[in-house]
Amino acid sequence: MTTVLDLPTSRDEAFRWADMAGLQAARDLPVAAPRLPEPILTDAARLVFVDGQLDRQASTPGDLAITPASISSDHRLARHAAGEGHAITLAPRSVTRLEIARVNAGGDGQTPLVITLGEDAVLTLVESFTGAGWSNTLTRFDLGEGARVMRAVRIVQDAGFVSTRDEVMIAQAASFVSVALGATAAGTRLDAALTLNGEGAYAELGGALLTRDEQRQECAVRVRHAHPNGQSHQLWRAVAAERSTVSLAAAVEVARDAQKTDGEQSLRGLLLHRTATVNLKPELEIFADDVKCAHGATVGELDARALFYMQSRGISAGRAKALLTRAFVADAIDRIGDEGVRAVFAADADTWLERTL
Repeated sequence: MTTVLDLPTSRDEAFRWADMAGLQAARDLPVAAPRLPEPILTDAARLVFVDGQLDRQASTPGDLAITPASISSDHRLARHAAGEGHAITLAPRSVTRLEIARVNAGGDGQTPLVITLGEDAVLTLVESFTGAGWSNTLTRFDLGEGARVMRAVRIVQDAGFVSTRDEVMIAQAASFVSVALGATAAGTRLDAALTLNGEGAYAELGGALLTRDEQRQECAVRVRHAHPNGQSHQLWRAVAAERSTVSLAAAVEVARDAQKTDGEQSLRGLLLHRTATVNLKPELEIFADDVKCAHGATVGELDARALFYMQSRGISAGRAKALLTRAFVADAIDRIGDEGVRAVFAADADTWLERTL
């Protein structure tokens, strides 16, 4: 039996909806041979982490500068991933395409990683989670002035639990865009803290979490505007079927000196069955007086009129539900800039729909 960890409980407001029992159970799953996902990005460096450890034989890092690094965190889950990890440094004005495959064979897979971008550096990043057990990551991004990150996170793990903690610092005129898809049989907790630490910084974060059976998925995101003229957008979509639960908590904090901030949140949930649950918690904390901030949060079912119209045109009930649900999910994944990556994510969502509807 795996040792019991010191994990947060529902009495902790930040973890009120978190499935810590599911996380603990994931650590006791039997070990299986890891299944390495097929590459998604073309002409890209690739790093493969198996059970949290960098597999240099399976990786093709190319010219990436990878060095050892000691990484710490006081986050309740990320602290388990803290310790000896790796640092990736991208030179100023460099352009990098990188794919990270995180493969877990069962048990614990803890991965600490720091990615630093020099001035005006550009990174296209795709991350995939496969396998079983508990996959737990701590990732730090440090963006220099004018740097850009375009990131897509694909969670298709067969069983267990995936927890991610992203800590992002965005300098003046830099931008960080991240889209996640949870089309998995595992439980998830996607946790992020982003700081817009320079004037004109930009952040966009969102994705789609799809659940069925008794599954639970969750995201908890906080974006802090610390300087003027920053923009942030959060767009999350949740689809819950049967007796599953999706929870979305998204917060924006605007510091006193962060005038001219533009912050927007869009949280929407779709219930495929009335026995399912979607929890939404948008939050604004504004200490400046010249800002434009808004949030929207809605939960509902498929539009009965749209279903009736499609069926009256000869589309079967199942097909009509799948098309409407796919359009709902596309709101999030269509924000992925790379066409090939977007197609893979769309195929993952379609596979989930075929198995659910």
